Amino acid sequence: MHTAQRLEKVPPYLFMTLRNKIKEARKRGIDVISLAIGDPVDPTPERVVAALAKAAADPLNHRYPTDEEWGMTAFREAVARWYGRRYGVKLDPAKEIVALIGSKEGCHHFALGVVNSGDTVLVTDPGYPGYKPSIWFAGAEPYPVPMLAENGFLPMLSEIPSDVARKATAFYLNYPNNPTGAVATRGFLSELVAFAKSYDIAICYDNPYSEVVFGVERLSFLSAAGAKDVGVELNSLSKPFNMTGWRIGMACGNPDIVGAIAKVKSNTDSGIFNAIQYAGIEALDHCDDFTDKMVGIYRVRREKVLAALMHLGWRYVPPKGTFYLWVPVPKGYTSSEFCEYLLERCAVVCAPGAAYGVNGEGYIRLSLTVEEKRLEEALQRMREKLPKFEFA
Repeated sequence: MHTAQRLEKVPPYLFMTLRNKIKEARKRGIDVISLAIGDPVDPTPERVVAALAKAAADPLNHRYPTDEEWGMTAFREAVARWYGRRYGVKLDPAKEIVALIGSKEGCHHFALGVVNSGDTVLVTDPGYPGYKPSIWFAGAEPYPVPMLAENGFLPMLSEIPSDVARKATAFYLNYPNNPTGAVATRGFLSELVAFAKSYDIAICYDNPYSEVVFGVERLSFLSAAGAKDVGVELNSLSKPFNMTGWRIGMACGNPDIVGAIAKVKSNTDSGIFNAIQYAGIEALDHCDDFTDKMVGIYRVRREKVLAALMHLGWRYVPPKGTFYLWVPVPKGYTSSEFCEYLLERCAVVCAPGAAYGVNGEGYIRLSLTVEEKRLEEALQRMREKLPKFEFA
């Protein structure tokens, strides 16, 4: 028996590898605290859970999902209201929105709906590990675009070789950025639209952390003039409403690309359980205060981590987005070596920057999605068991 050759390009999924490492340590009796995975531990809003329970009790919702190709009309209308209220973006629910089983699905379906075999696809480096497999599955090749600290972890579009840009058919970006926490600016978004138009490149702007920013403006790619002409934005209810396990999100923007994603989706699955879509409507229409409360909680956790790092010798100003901290490793360590050191000395797990691309080397990613007591325990272990570090 053989499997498809395309799978040979795909490395083990980072977060499954991290989960396995945690399980192995716990089997040995080690009290491991994970700061590696961005999965909110705080509960989903009660009114959202109640909406799910009510809808799940209705036998009409036990059938195939309504409007299975695009998602429930009512859900798409709620998405349009949310985008209008939070970002000042006007969307046509009938043509410019398709419901997704999380934004991760959209990354995959975008590639299958837009990219042809042999194409070149631009992807930021470091970047979310899920982008490259989607590109490979579509038969295309990713071209890494560096994101460096000196540029605010924004890609320098003018430095992309013109011959590469002419060959490229698509570009995956993600701001607020996982893993770096960097945020885009209105100026950068305008520059991105102009770049995409000049080279006829379709933009896949993955924006599930759009609400998690600290002291800067929340931004949608679609708020940039001309954005709908060149791309789509993926978003998710996972991060703003603590609904990672519910698997519900959306792709919005260019009608042709949204339609392509919907066509791929309709030939892949049968849509999102109606009850989850009704719960999503409740979240989108009535839980802005909850989102703002969670951002406040992350701000407090963020300050605690930064204080502990400063105590240990770090001196850096982190970017202003996501519930991650992208932390430079001390002198003398690679990102993987420092992660192993933290695990051995403190039983604390973090994600090595090199797992996000060549330009991620020299960093680790710490997540703020952990219970307060466990976070404080992790930080106390680090203060007690780690020396003060030197940095290059």
